[in-house]
Amino acid sequence: MTSPPKATAKTWIGLAVLVLPLLLITIDGTVLIMALPAISAELSPTGTEQLWMIDVYSLVLAGLLVAMATVGDRFGRRRNLLIGAVLFTTASVLGALATAPWMLIGARALLGVGGAFMMPSTLSLVRNMFLDRQQRRYAMAVWGAMASVGAAAGPIVGGWIIETFSWQAAFLMNIPVMVILLVLGPALLPESRNPDLHSIDLPSVLLSFVGLIGLVYGIKTLTADKGLALGVAAVVIGLIAIGLFVRRQLVLPTPLMDVRLFRIRYFRGAVVTDVLSIFAMVGALVALVQFLQLVLGLSPLQASVWLMPQALMAAAAAFVAAALVKRFLPAYVIALGLTIAVSGFVLTAFLTPASSPVLVGAALVLVALGAGMGLTLSNDIIMSSVKPERAGQAAATSETAYEIGMTLGTAVLGGVLVSWYTRTVLTGSHAIDLTAGLAERVSSTLAEALLVAAELGGDTGDAVLELSRSAFTEAITVTGLAGAGVMAFAAIWALVTLRGASAHQDLAAEHEAAEHLRGDQHGDELEHKH
Repeated sequence: MTSPPKATAKTWIGLAVLVLPLLLITIDGTVLIMALPAISAELSPTGTEQLWMIDVYSLVLAGLLVAMATVGDRFGRRRNLLIGAVLFTTASVLGALATAPWMLIGARALLGVGGAFMMPSTLSLVRNMFLDRQQRRYAMAVWGAMASVGAAAGPIVGGWIIETFSWQAAFLMNIPVMVILLVLGPALLPESRNPDLHSIDLPSVLLSFVGLIGLVYGIKTLTADKGLALGVAAVVIGLIAIGLFVRRQLVLPTPLMDVRLFRIRYFRGAVVTDVLSIFAMVGALVALVQFLQLVLGLSPLQASVWLMPQALMAAAAAFVAAALVKRFLPAYVIALGLTIAVSGFVLTAFLTPASSPVLVGAALVLVALGAGMGLTLSNDIIMSSVKPERAGQAAATSETAYEIGMTLGTAVLGGVLVSWYTRTVLTGSHAIDLTAGLAERVSSTLAEALLVAAELGGDTGDAVLELSRSAFTEAITVTGLAGAGVMAFAAIWALVTLRGASAHQDLAAEHEAAEHLRGDQHGDELEHKH
């Protein structure tokens, strides 16, 4: 068997250009968290409008990933990437010029569309540019490092931008990077497409969009306690649409998403590992960022300083994993990484309202290192489990798992955080003798409790401050232990489902050979019976 061709210097330079949009796509998912107070002061959005400013980006991105991956497979992945860059640039300009909440929400939605065009193309192009397995593993390490850094750096970038410039800069920062991509992309990135895909099934596009949007929106609504009936209805509609989508893919000659990929054990195992790891990691980030600002009283810029080590570790983790996998099987390295992440979650059990930021930084560093190691290798397994022409399908599945994991982490673990805080504060508020209205305000969020404490002042204000900060710290411990449980389960799952996966062989070829062998054995059995 001839060895696949090696990547050239031009290919590696192309990779550097390719990961730039990925970095921005992941940063934009969380960058407005720090900017929201400044946006609220200038545009005066309602509470619902504030939620949509944050959520609409990830909702649209998740809903369109599968469809846009297939469009890229059909018409060209590089072309899709460049179209997405134009949309992302346009949306960034519109967002910076927004003078009303609805304009900002519309700009964020268009950013989601642009991200959906680009994100599957980045991963599928990596699969097609790097045919040698070892070189592809390092390329995937770079890709994974940028994805991890982007997710971790969103609040850091947001905090720095708000204190240095203005909230509009959170949109304007996208433009120079997109210009670089539009100028250098056509020269450095090869075009690739799936030659077997001749049509795109529009009903499948609609079902995938409705299914993912319904499921994500329903989970967010239920965990935020914004309406039981609406949340349940959205989840049910989403699940029905996803069920119809899967059923339709099984009968189409050229499906929008090849759900049969989940029959591949390594592919299935790696995708689930991704979802669980991101679920726990994002939950930890959301909780501990709030702890730094609201409990320890750090400014956005000061909090960003303590988030920096975990962003750097997220980048380093990808290369640690790539080095370890030369000597050990991927399943063992992934399980090791996720176990390290578990230790980071366990550190939250030692937090108190007077804890040093060092303890928070240490917890985040361990989570970033462990989860980063696991995600790098699981993504490599996902993309190596399929042939290059099916890279778009695999990339869409991987990135949909990423978005679902982020949504579930924010919604479920964020819901645990809020509900535990609320219950604890309501129980303790009786000792302070607060009115029903004040008790409800204090128990809603820690930010609101701090406002009430400032309004009351004196001994009562101090008591509210102590109660709310203690309750939030206790809620973080509970959330951290829940995250530890999820991450531990992910480690066990990876050990079982990824056992035997090689870091050096072509997994797609191994799977195809195994399928042929099973087919030959089945044929021999039939012939023997006959």
